[in-house]
Amino acid sequence: MEPTTAEQYRRFASREARGSSPLYEQLASGVADDPDLIALLSGLPPAKRQPNLLFAAARYVAGTPAGYQEFRRSVLDHRDAVVAAMLSRRTQTNEAGRCAALYPLLASLPQPLALLEVGASAGLCLLPDRYGYDYDGSLAGDVDSPLRLRCRTEGESRFPEPGAVTVAWRAGIDLNPLDVTDPDDVRWLRTLVWPGQDDRLRRLDTAIELARRDPPRIVRGDLNARLGEVAAQAPAHATLVVYHTAVLYYVPDDGRATFVEQVQRLGGHWIAQEDPGVLPGVDARLPERPPADVLTYALALDGRPVAFSAMHGGWLRWLPA
Repeated sequence: MEPTTAEQYRRFASREARGSSPLYEQLASGVADDPDLIALLSGLPPAKRQPNLLFAAARYVAGTPAGYQEFRRSVLDHRDAVVAAMLSRRTQTNEAGRCAALYPLLASLPQPLALLEVGASAGLCLLPDRYGYDYDGSLAGDVDSPLRLRCRTEGESRFPEPGAVTVAWRAGIDLNPLDVTDPDDVRWLRTLVWPGQDDRLRRLDTAIELARRDPPRIVRGDLNARLGEVAAQAPAHATLVVYHTAVLYYVPDDGRATFVEQVQRLGGHWIAQEDPGVLPGVDARLPERPPADVLTYALALDGRPVAFSAMHGGWLRWLPA
């Protein structure tokens, strides 16, 4: 049974925001017990009732509140503008830090690569070769990059020390691509970073500056409708890699199954970084259950789980082979 809107906000407060954003924990707990805001959310399509979307839309319209009562007043006073932002925008968090989980897998594949990211947002995760990485003091990637992603690792990796990733071609697919050269799109991306997470905001700003030098191509459309067409444009001499992070959660179950069937027919490689429970075929192969005390992604290569990874980057827990 799908959780109610109030349950969704309570879960967000206790499992996602707690320990990461005190303000968002307070806002989510408040919404869960607020009949007026629950009524407002109930008038929206289910996919538009997400805590991240509401909080980002409210901040986009009226700025960051000091606490729940200010937040409540700003939402109710600017109801039409907040609802319009929620209906027109999406939770397109484009966290470059997630590339630290992708990079060792990408480096293990035959180079050069043709990268195809579904749910690409502004394409910041299409640029793994432009970032530097620090895995417990071991450097990889572009060591001269202005953006260095630090990642703590646990367990024994089944992959060799990551070497260079060479990208021959890259493209993304998104229902509503964001443009790193558009100030309004950039403001929305910045608003999606949770209050108090200044390191993430600095990381985002640096990644945007890198992307602006040569913005990746992102095709507008549904991932299932455009996947085969865009993949066919990849050069034959490059290894095709289709990947995604925190995207299939927003796709209905039948759409997820269609995507998995399609990607497995392409003949390349597939990297998934999704919430446990989103891909049953990956979950069935997990050698251990995800950590109970923190939300994580299950990282999988060609349908086989290889690690648990942090939501916004920062750590990897390798799984036994």
